[in-house]
Amino acid sequence: MKPSNRTFIVSGGSSGLGLATVNNLLDAGASVAVLDLQENTKLRGQRVKFFKTDITSDKDVQAAVEGTAAWARETGAILGGVVNCAGIATAAKIIDAHGNPHSLDLWNFAIAVNLTGTFNLSRLVCKHLINVPPEGADGERGIIIFAASSAAFEGQTGQVAYSATKGALVSAALPLSRDLARYGVRVNAIAPGAFASAMTDRMTEKTRSSLLRELGFPKRFGNADEFSQTVRWMIECAYVNGETIRLSGGSRLPGKL
Repeated sequence: MKPSNRTFIVSGGSSGLGLATVNNLLDAGASVAVLDLQENTKLRGQRVKFFKTDITSDKDVQAAVEGTAAWARETGAILGGVVNCAGIATAAKIIDAHGNPHSLDLWNFAIAVNLTGTFNLSRLVCKHLINVPPEGADGERGIIIFAASSAAFEGQTGQVAYSATKGALVSAALPLSRDLARYGVRVNAIAPGAFASAMTDRMTEKTRSSLLRELGFPKRFGNADEFSQTVRWMIECAYVNGETIRLSGGSRLPGKL
């Protein structure tokens, strides 16, 4: 599927991996609906539309999807899919240093944002995606992409809730692709490893050096453009379906740094 003259939804599109994905899709000639809590004022133009969205609010998500579908009809750039980049990184041990158990509120919040938010947005997009005109010899209609994490496979100490949400997304990709196969809609997940982020920027030099020693090649953190390149490849390569692609530079992180 070619991104040009298609409309894609990118949740969490105002910053980080989502922002890089938005820019890559715009460069490819797509229109992009950005769903986020804060608007990035640098994203301007006729092919970008912002929807203020709390990903945990069903009302917000429904309004954003319906608004995007209407926008796509107006512009003629038919719906192409959704890239789910909205997410949070939580950190808490099951028992803290004072003997207190993991906060249930924190667990529920991680599930609400990373897992339920992704599922809800995807299911609502599907309602429209299955009805767009099929494209090409394969009769493809669109794609759904999950942002998972290497924590789905080797979560570190303190990542119980986070790893659980990302592991669930990995597990959901294949059965969802099977659900949607008869409609010509593909589903894939991307599992980034150690990527440059606001969190890595705050690391001490000791922690940063310890983490870098564990990396394979390239010996550096991944960058957001490499994530967006993978999104673009998934959109354009029709035979990539039901897969989770690890984007890790050959690294497998230890349980504790």
